[in-house]
Amino acid sequence: MLEYVFDYRRVSPQPARSRIHELQQRVQRMQGAAVSRTLESLPGMSGVIQLRTGETYSVDSTSLATALVAGPSQAGEWVAFVGVSDLGLEAAAQFGIDLDRTVVVPRPGELWLSVTAGLLDVAAVVVVKPPAPVSAQQAERLKSRLRMHDAALVCWAREWPTYGSSCRGFGSSGWPGATHTALATRGRPTDSRA
Repeated sequence: MLEYVFDYRRVSPQPARSRIHELQQRVQRMQGAAVSRTLESLPGMSGVIQLRTGETYSVDSTSLATALVAGPSQAGEWVAFVGVSDLGLEAAAQFGIDLDRTVVVPRPGELWLSVTAGLLDVAAVVVVKPPAPVSAQQAERLKSRLRMHDAALVCWAREWPTYGSSCRGFGSSGWPGATHTALATRGRPTDSRA
């Protein structure tokens, strides 16, 4: 008769579970299955909005776009800016964006859609400022790309056919560094301070 003895004192189920979950997500990404995870955000932004991969967000200013991208960049993610010709790299670095892991395509012209789609394959967050109004077909092409790759899209455009959340800055709250931001999530507007 054989008897098995197990030492459970050194077994830690929590790290193993998180490691298994991480490996499952990695396999899903390699297989092309839709994956969604929450990206890091700046401390002041986490109470307002947190980016999730597979989602599209709409902003109306460089500072909001940069603030949304700074959290994932500081956490070690690759980020990209497409069509943002007035992006100040020094200002982006002061926001906390790691320029060593940042791709900037300031003037893609008519190729903005292809450039954006290509960067969604390699960057966790892509900020795009299209040179012309975006059609529903173009937006859906990028949305389907987001579902297949582990990335989020921040759109800086007046009109974007579909988006998950919208951030719009409109003035100051009375103390330096604070911006009053309106956040509309899936049609439910709320006001938040960032």
